[in-house]
Amino acid sequence: MISVMHVITRLTVGGSSENTVSIIEELQRFGYASTLVLGPQSEGPTVEDARRRGCRIVELDGMVREVSPARDVAAVLQLYRLFRRERPAIVHTHTSKAGFVGRFATAGVSGGGPHVLAGAALLPDRVVAAAVVAGDAPFDAEGLDWFAGMGDLNTEERDVMEQGEEVYHAYLREQATELAGSTPDELRQAMASLLSPVDSAALTGEVITHMHATMTEALANGIEGWADESAAVYEPWGFDVSSIDMPVRIWHGEHDRFVPVAHGRWLAQHIPGARFDLRPDDGHVSLIESSPSEMHAWLAERLAAV
Repeated sequence: MISVMHVITRLTVGGSSENTVSIIEELQRFGYASTLVLGPQSEGPTVEDARRRGCRIVELDGMVREVSPARDVAAVLQLYRLFRRERPAIVHTHTSKAGFVGRFATAGVSGGGPHVLAGAALLPDRVVAAAVVAGDAPFDAEGLDWFAGMGDLNTEERDVMEQGEEVYHAYLREQATELAGSTPDELRQAMASLLSPVDSAALTGEVITHMHATMTEALANGIEGWADESAAVYEPWGFDVSSIDMPVRIWHGEHDRFVPVAHGRWLAQHIPGARFDLRPDDGHVSLIESSPSEMHAWLAERLAAV
Protein backbone atom coordinates (compact mmCIF):
# COMPACT_ATOMS: atom_id res chain seq x y z
CA MET A 1 0.00 0.00 0.00
CA ILE A 2 1.37 3.42 -0.95
CA SER A 3 1.58 5.86 1.96
CA VAL A 4 0.74 9.52 1.41
CA MET A 5 1.37 12.26 3.96
CA HIS A 6 -0.44 15.61 3.75
CA VAL A 7 1.08 18.55 5.63
CA ILE A 8 -0.94 21.69 6.35
CA THR A 9 -0.04 24.46 8.78
CA ARG A 10 -3.53 25.04 10.12
CA LEU A 11 -6.76 23.15 9.50
CA THR A 12 -9.68 25.59 9.36
CA VAL A 13 -13.14 25.77 7.79
CA GLY A 14 -13.24 25.71 3.99
CA GLY A 15 -10.59 26.63 1.44
CA SER A 16 -7.38 24.61 1.32
CA SER A 17 -8.36 22.71 4.47
CA GLU A 18 -11.53 21.29 2.95
CA ASN A 19 -9.65 20.53 -0.25
CA THR A 20 -6.99 18.66 1.73
CA VAL A 21 -9.50 16.51 3.62
CA SER A 22 -11.42 15.80 0.39
CA ILE A 23 -8.20 14.65 -1.30
CA ILE A 24 -7.47 12.30 1.60
CA GLU A 25 -10.98 10.85 1.38
CA GLU A 26 -10.52 10.22 -2.35
CA LEU A 27 -7.08 8.67 -1.93
CA GLN A 28 -8.41 6.34 0.76
CA ARG A 29 -11.13 5.31 -1.66
CA PHE A 30 -8.36 4.28 -4.07
CA GLY A 31 -6.57 2.32 -1.35
CA TYR A 32 -3.84 4.74 -0.24
CA ALA A 33 -2.73 5.03 3.38
CA SER A 34 -3.03 8.75 4.07
CA THR A 35 -1.95 10.79 7.10
CA LEU A 36 -2.82 14.43 7.81
CA VAL A 37 -0.06 16.39 9.56
CA LEU A 38 -1.10 19.72 11.06
CA GLY A 39 -0.13 22.42 13.55
CA PRO A 40 -1.59 23.35 16.95
CA GLN A 41 -3.45 26.41 15.63
CA SER A 42 -5.95 24.19 13.82
CA GLU A 43 -9.61 24.65 14.76
CA GLY A 44 -10.89 21.89 17.04
CA PRO A 45 -14.26 21.23 15.35
CA THR A 46 -12.59 21.07 11.94
CA VAL A 47 -10.03 18.58 13.22
CA GLU A 48 -12.78 16.44 14.73
CA ASP A 49 -14.70 16.56 11.45
CA ALA A 50 -11.58 15.35 9.62
CA ARG A 51 -11.27 12.47 12.09
CA ARG A 52 -14.92 11.53 11.56
CA ARG A 53 -14.22 11.44 7.83
CA GLY A 54 -11.49 8.88 8.37
CA CYS A 55 -8.34 11.02 8.51
CA ARG A 56 -5.42 9.77 10.57
CA ILE A 57 -4.02 12.93 12.21
CA VAL A 58 -0.57 13.80 13.56
CA GLU A 59 -0.10 17.17 15.28
CA LEU A 60 3.27 18.94 15.35
CA ASP A 61 3.54 21.77 17.86
CA GLY A 62 6.25 23.57 15.88
CA MET A 63 4.05 24.07 12.80
CA VAL A 64 2.63 27.58 13.30
CA ARG A 65 1.41 30.12 10.77
CA GLU A 66 3.52 33.08 11.96
CA VAL A 67 7.20 33.43 11.08
CA SER A 68 9.04 32.15 14.14
CA PRO A 69 12.67 31.07 13.62
CA ALA A 70 12.75 28.85 16.70
CA ARG A 71 9.45 27.10 16.01
CA ASP A 72 10.14 26.91 12.27
CA VAL A 73 13.38 25.04 12.97
CA ALA A 74 11.47 22.82 15.39
CA ALA A 75 8.88 22.11 12.69
CA VAL A 76 11.57 21.10 10.20
CA LEU A 77 13.12 18.73 12.74
CA GLN A 78 9.73 17.27 13.70
CA LEU A 79 8.82 16.68 10.07
CA TYR A 80 12.21 15.17 9.36
CA ARG A 81 11.79 12.70 12.23
CA LEU A 82 8.23 11.90 11.19
CA PHE A 83 9.19 11.31 7.55
CA ARG A 84 12.21 9.25 8.59
CA ARG A 85 10.08 7.11 10.91
CA GLU A 86 7.10 6.56 8.63
CA ARG A 87 8.82 6.86 5.23
CA PRO A 88 5.83 8.13 3.20
CA ALA A 89 6.07 7.50 -0.52
CA ILE A 90 4.46 10.86 -1.33
CA VAL A 91 4.27 14.10 0.64
CA HIS A 92 1.70 16.78 -0.23
CA THR A 93 2.28 20.22 1.32
CA HIS A 94 -0.84 22.37 1.23
CA THR A 95 0.17 25.79 2.59
CA SER A 96 3.17 28.07 2.14
CA LYS A 97 4.73 27.36 5.55
CA ALA A 98 4.29 23.62 5.15
CA GLY A 99 5.60 23.81 1.60
CA PHE A 100 8.76 25.55 2.74
CA VAL A 101 9.97 22.45 4.53
CA GLY A 102 9.06 19.93 1.85
CA ARG A 103 11.05 18.49 -1.03
CA PHE A 104 8.66 16.78 -3.27
CA ALA A 105 7.48 15.08 -6.41
CA THR A 106 4.45 16.97 -7.59
CA ALA A 107 1.39 16.48 -9.78
CA GLY A 108 -0.95 18.91 -11.47
CA VAL A 109 -4.31 18.16 -13.02
CA SER A 110 -5.89 20.32 -15.74
CA GLY A 111 -5.25 23.98 -14.79
CA GLY A 112 -2.81 22.78 -12.12
CA GLY A 113 -0.41 21.51 -14.77
CA PRO A 114 1.28 24.86 -15.50
CA HIS A 115 1.89 25.43 -11.77
CA VAL A 116 3.57 22.04 -11.42
CA LEU A 117 5.80 22.78 -14.42
CA ALA A 118 6.66 26.16 -12.89
CA GLY A 119 7.88 24.35 -9.79
CA ALA A 120 9.90 21.95 -11.92
CA ALA A 121 11.52 24.81 -13.82
CA LEU A 122 12.06 27.27 -10.97
CA LEU A 123 12.59 25.01 -7.93
CA PRO A 124 14.95 22.32 -9.21
CA ASP A 125 16.54 21.92 -5.77
CA ARG A 126 13.20 20.94 -4.22
CA VAL A 127 11.13 19.31 -6.95
CA VAL A 128 12.40 15.89 -8.02
CA ALA A 129 9.71 14.93 -10.57
CA ALA A 130 6.56 16.37 -12.12
CA ALA A 131 3.40 14.70 -13.37
CA VAL A 132 0.85 16.54 -15.52
CA VAL A 133 -2.62 15.16 -16.22
CA ALA A 134 -4.62 16.90 -18.97
CA GLY A 135 -2.69 20.14 -18.50
CA ASP A 136 -2.57 23.33 -20.57
CA ALA A 137 0.30 24.39 -22.80
CA PRO A 138 1.42 28.05 -22.66
CA PHE A 139 -1.01 30.43 -24.35
CA ASP A 140 1.85 31.77 -26.46
CA ALA A 141 3.08 28.29 -27.43
CA GLU A 142 4.67 28.56 -30.84
CA GLY A 143 2.94 26.50 -33.50
CA LEU A 144 -0.06 25.56 -31.31
CA ASP A 145 -3.63 26.52 -32.21
CA TRP A 146 -4.54 26.92 -28.55
CA PHE A 147 -8.34 26.82 -28.87
CA ALA A 148 -8.63 24.18 -31.61
CA GLY A 149 -10.90 21.36 -30.43
CA MET A 150 -11.91 23.15 -27.22
CA GLY A 151 -15.52 23.38 -26.05
CA ASP A 152 -17.48 26.61 -26.49
CA LEU A 153 -17.76 27.25 -22.74
CA ASN A 154 -14.00 27.82 -22.44
CA THR A 155 -13.74 29.97 -25.55
CA GLU A 156 -16.73 32.04 -24.39
CA GLU A 157 -14.94 32.87 -21.13
CA ARG A 158 -11.88 34.08 -23.05
CA ASP A 159 -14.07 36.30 -25.25
CA VAL A 160 -15.56 37.94 -22.15
CA MET A 161 -12.13 38.35 -20.56
CA GLU A 162 -10.94 40.36 -23.54
CA GLN A 163 -13.61 42.98 -22.78
CA GLY A 164 -11.72 44.05 -19.67
CA GLU A 165 -11.50 43.21 -15.98
CA GLU A 166 -14.73 44.92 -14.92
CA VAL A 167 -16.82 43.07 -17.50
CA TYR A 168 -15.04 39.80 -16.82
CA HIS A 169 -15.50 39.97 -13.04
CA ALA A 170 -19.19 40.79 -13.51
CA TYR A 171 -19.49 37.73 -15.77
CA LEU A 172 -17.82 35.50 -13.15
CA ARG A 173 -20.03 36.83 -10.36
CA GLU A 174 -23.08 36.01 -12.47
CA GLN A 175 -21.72 32.51 -13.11
CA ALA A 176 -21.01 32.00 -9.39
CA THR A 177 -24.53 33.13 -8.45
CA GLU A 178 -26.07 30.76 -10.98
CA LEU A 179 -23.88 27.92 -9.70
CA ALA A 180 -24.90 28.52 -6.08
CA GLY A 181 -28.56 28.23 -7.04
CA SER A 182 -28.14 25.28 -9.38
CA THR A 183 -28.29 21.51 -9.07
CA PRO A 184 -25.53 19.09 -10.08
CA ASP A 185 -27.54 18.09 -13.14
CA GLU A 186 -27.85 21.74 -14.21
CA LEU A 187 -24.07 22.07 -13.89
CA ARG A 188 -23.67 19.08 -16.17
CA GLN A 189 -25.96 20.72 -18.73
CA ALA A 190 -23.95 23.96 -18.58
CA MET A 191 -20.77 21.98 -19.29
CA ALA A 192 -22.25 20.18 -22.30
CA SER A 193 -19.95 21.76 -24.91
CA LEU A 194 -16.92 20.45 -23.00
CA LEU A 195 -18.13 16.87 -22.68
CA SER A 196 -17.07 14.31 -25.25
CA PRO A 197 -19.12 11.08 -25.14
CA VAL A 198 -16.51 9.35 -22.95
CA ASP A 199 -16.48 12.27 -20.49
CA SER A 200 -20.25 12.40 -20.40
CA ALA A 201 -20.24 8.73 -19.40
CA ALA A 202 -17.54 9.36 -16.77
CA LEU A 203 -19.45 12.24 -15.22
CA THR A 204 -21.60 9.96 -13.08
CA GLY A 205 -24.02 11.24 -10.46
CA GLU A 206 -21.39 10.84 -7.74
CA VAL A 207 -18.71 12.69 -9.72
CA ILE A 208 -20.88 15.64 -10.78
CA THR A 209 -22.28 15.97 -7.25
CA HIS A 210 -18.75 16.14 -5.84
CA MET A 211 -17.70 18.63 -8.53
CA HIS A 212 -20.74 20.82 -7.85
CA ALA A 213 -20.08 20.81 -4.10
CA THR A 214 -16.39 21.68 -4.39
CA MET A 215 -17.01 24.44 -6.95
CA THR A 216 -19.74 25.95 -4.80
CA GLU A 217 -17.47 25.87 -1.74
CA ALA A 218 -14.59 27.40 -3.69
CA LEU A 219 -16.70 30.38 -4.79
CA ALA A 220 -18.54 30.93 -1.52
CA ASN A 221 -16.31 33.86 -0.53
CA GLY A 222 -15.93 35.49 -3.95
CA ILE A 223 -14.67 35.04 -7.49
CA GLU A 224 -11.25 36.68 -7.11
CA GLY A 225 -9.34 33.40 -6.98
CA TRP A 226 -11.20 32.12 -10.03
CA ALA A 227 -10.42 35.34 -11.90
CA ASP A 228 -6.72 35.25 -11.02
CA GLU A 229 -6.41 31.58 -11.93
CA SER A 230 -8.10 32.05 -15.30
CA ALA A 231 -6.13 35.18 -16.15
CA ALA A 232 -2.87 33.37 -15.37
CA VAL A 233 -3.66 30.80 -18.07
CA TYR A 234 -3.39 33.47 -20.77
CA GLU A 235 -0.34 35.31 -19.42
CA PRO A 236 3.31 34.44 -20.11
CA TRP A 237 4.45 31.72 -17.74
CA GLY A 238 7.74 33.41 -16.89
CA PHE A 239 9.88 30.37 -17.69
CA ASP A 240 10.75 28.22 -20.67
CA VAL A 241 9.55 24.63 -20.42
CA SER A 242 12.65 23.57 -22.33
CA SER A 243 14.68 24.50 -19.22
CA ILE A 244 13.09 21.72 -17.14
CA ASP A 245 15.70 19.14 -16.22
CA MET A 246 14.01 16.36 -14.25
CA PRO A 247 11.64 13.46 -14.89
CA VAL A 248 8.33 14.70 -16.30
CA ARG A 249 5.41 12.50 -17.30
CA ILE A 250 2.37 13.80 -19.16
CA TRP A 251 -0.98 12.02 -19.42
CA HIS A 252 -3.60 13.23 -21.90
CA GLY A 253 -6.85 11.85 -23.31
CA GLU A 254 -7.53 11.84 -27.04
CA HIS A 255 -11.13 12.99 -26.52
CA ASP A 256 -10.45 15.98 -24.25
CA ARG A 257 -12.55 19.08 -25.05
CA PHE A 258 -11.56 20.95 -21.86
CA VAL A 259 -7.84 20.96 -22.78
CA PRO A 260 -7.38 19.43 -26.25
CA VAL A 261 -4.78 16.72 -26.67
CA ALA A 262 -2.62 19.00 -28.84
CA HIS A 263 -1.62 20.78 -25.59
CA GLY A 264 -0.21 17.57 -24.13
CA ARG A 265 1.62 16.75 -27.35
CA TRP A 266 3.15 20.24 -27.46
CA LEU A 267 4.39 19.97 -23.87
CA ALA A 268 5.87 16.53 -24.50
CA GLN A 269 7.70 17.81 -27.57
CA HIS A 270 9.16 20.83 -25.79
CA ILE A 271 10.10 19.44 -22.33
CA PRO A 272 13.39 17.55 -22.65
CA GLY A 273 12.97 13.86 -21.98
CA ALA A 274 9.28 14.13 -21.07
CA ARG A 275 7.30 10.89 -21.23
CA PHE A 276 3.98 11.25 -23.02
CA ASP A 277 1.13 8.86 -22.20
CA LEU A 278 -1.64 9.28 -24.76
CA ARG A 279 -4.88 7.62 -23.69
CA PRO A 280 -6.88 7.01 -26.89
CA ASP A 281 -10.05 6.01 -25.04
CA ASP A 282 -10.11 8.87 -22.50
CA GLY A 283 -11.24 12.46 -22.36
CA HIS A 284 -10.67 14.97 -19.56
CA VAL A 285 -12.98 13.80 -16.76
CA SER A 286 -12.45 10.11 -17.47
CA LEU A 287 -8.67 10.51 -17.37
CA ILE A 288 -8.74 12.45 -14.11
CA GLU A 289 -10.93 9.77 -12.57
CA SER A 290 -8.80 6.85 -13.77
CA SER A 291 -5.22 8.13 -13.47
CA PRO A 292 -4.52 8.74 -9.72
CA SER A 293 -3.19 5.26 -8.90
CA GLU A 294 -0.75 5.15 -11.80
CA MET A 295 0.29 8.78 -11.32
CA HIS A 296 1.02 8.35 -7.62
CA ALA A 297 2.88 5.09 -8.19
CA TRP A 298 5.12 6.82 -10.75
CA LEU A 299 5.79 9.74 -8.40
CA ALA A 300 6.62 7.31 -5.59
CA GLU A 301 9.16 5.57 -7.81
CA ARG A 302 10.80 8.90 -8.65
CA LEU A 303 11.05 9.85 -4.97
CA ALA A 304 12.46 6.47 -4.05
CA ALA A 305 15.17 6.95 -6.66
CA VAL A 306 16.41 10.20 -5.08
